[in-house]
Amino acid sequence: MKLAKGSALVVASHNQGKVREIYDLLAPHGVVVRGAAELGLPEPEETGKTFAENAILKARAAATASKLLALADDSGLSVAALDGSPGIYSARWAGPERDFKLAMAKVERLFAELKLSDRSAKFVCALALSDPAGHVDVFEGEVHGHLVFPPRGDKGFGYDPIFVADGMSQTFGEIEPAAKHAISHRARAFAKFAKATLS
Repeated sequence: MKLAKGSALVVASHNQGKVREIYDLLAPHGVVVRGAAELGLPEPEETGKTFAENAILKARAAATASKLLALADDSGLSVAALDGSPGIYSARWAGPERDFKLAMAKVERLFAELKLSDRSAKFVCALALSDPAGHVDVFEGEVHGHLVFPPRGDKGFGYDPIFVADGMSQTFGEIEPAAKHAISHRARAFAKFAKATLS
């Protein structure tokens, strides 16, 4: 699938931080971005077992409902010492109010209770692009790093304040959005998406 300049694209997410990040990534390409909430689209139940499966579910649902191309992101934090958790449940750990302070506190509490020392972690992103007929392309990216407690910084969203990417000293919550966009899991998945669809 190719996206021409001026094309309309639905971002199949009700997470405003995620919509804004994808909007920023697409802005230089002249693509018109609309959020799912803005169009009143329902959120499908995420029943997939992987990031890619959940991204496909969300992209297909938004493309079918809006009759437009839809881009869905399923992403999350995978912590080695927690057997990959919270993983695909990253948002659910934040509860119905999407309170990521609670989610980060839960991760920190588990490290203390289980006396875990391996703080290695990664952010994973799967982007799925669907047309209204249900044809889907998937692009995946990862960024590796480690966790720090307590959380640091108020930029970014989600688990950003406890994640430091390899080779950096600041958390994703402390660095400027432009710096994060250059190296994040979403940026890496997006680079594959851009090469396939925008070039």
